Amino acid sequence: MTQSLAGLHQTPFELGESGIQGPSQRSGWFPVALGAVAVATAIALIVVHLAGSFPAGAQQRRVVNFYNWSDYVDPSVLDDFTKKTGITVRYDTFDSSDTLEAKLLAGQSGYDVVVPTGYFLAREIKAGIFQKLDKSRLPNMVHLWPEIARRLAAYDPGNQYAVNYMWGTTGIGYSVKAVRQIFGPNASVDSWAYVFDPDKIAKFRDCGIHLLDSSDDIMPAALQYLHLNPNSSDPVDLEKATNLLERIRPYVRKFHSSEYINALATGEICFAVGYSGDIKQAAKRAMEAKSGIEIGYSIPREGAPLWFDNLAIPKGAPHVAEANELVNYLLDPQVAARNTNYVSYANGDRPSSFIDKSILDDRSIYPDAATMARLFTIVAHGLKTQRLIDRLWTRIKTGE
Repeated sequence: MTQSLAGLHQTPFELGESGIQGPSQRSGWFPVALGAVAVATAIALIVVHLAGSFPAGAQQRRVVNFYNWSDYVDPSVLDDFTKKTGITVRYDTFDSSDTLEAKLLAGQSGYDVVVPTGYFLAREIKAGIFQKLDKSRLPNMVHLWPEIARRLAAYDPGNQYAVNYMWGTTGIGYSVKAVRQIFGPNASVDSWAYVFDPDKIAKFRDCGIHLLDSSDDIMPAALQYLHLNPNSSDPVDLEKATNLLERIRPYVRKFHSSEYINALATGEICFAVGYSGDIKQAAKRAMEAKSGIEIGYSIPREGAPLWFDNLAIPKGAPHVAEANELVNYLLDPQVAARNTNYVSYANGDRPSSFIDKSILDDRSIYPDAATMARLFTIVAHGLKTQRLIDRLWTRIKTGE
């Protein structure tokens, strides 16, 4: 889900080994007349000869093609996987679920492990894009958190095609200083009203506001604020959410799904609706820069979208055995914790002591039970509803 610093640890696909001459290309290899024993001996010699024609590395090299969101894995994790297994990771990145889906729908993507988001996963499963998990090859599935697996089943009934990699919420990121200056020292940004009430959000206009360029996140939040079903496909409900967003549109500087990270960290903006881990990264960057900027993150009390980024293996993956080894490795609690500590998102395993205490104890990353009960998942809409939402979203962004 995070979309910053694209291309980290990125390696382009490699071409296969160059061809070699076969026995039919070598003149004078067989005598004209050979007995059965001699033929068998000759064949054995050919096999030995051909084996010697391949470089030693080509005989042993194993690879896995991994397609993931940018800046979404600790690079040392992939290096250690290669050291442990001998499998080279060819790592490539994307910056939107649409990009991933387009490659998968085109077929023969060449990828072995991909990371689809929940509602895209559901649609792609129906399209027959993924192969079922071979759970006998994934012993580390015992570490998965049942609560997260249960919620993921809304997209993947029976958890047959995917396991969770990372999950998080969509909420509000803000400059602590700006909130205190505007609303007082004891103010708490704990409601979607700070986004959808024009009188409140207008107060952040001068210091800068970004919203995600994602109808799948912003529209459901608006519906929830209006006490409507966040997954409503009713055109009347969707029009109400659109009208609400049009009223706050004049105060929004930009709709973008990654620029708000650095913009918050540097003080270019003071308010954003974004993904939990992204805003935590903004806070970390601001702290490391020692700029005096403090960034807060809030899960609104009305409830917020809960999203899942997942590990899946496409049908036709060229290296299935290696794909299973990589997925299983990423589910190891220590490995999953290293990635969580790097990206500041919760992983799909049960919370463990390997996770930094500052992250594990952060209720905006690992919410308490009461907050978890208020989080909702977004379903994949039908094509007719999605086309309507796309038109409404364009109307919101352009103000036309």
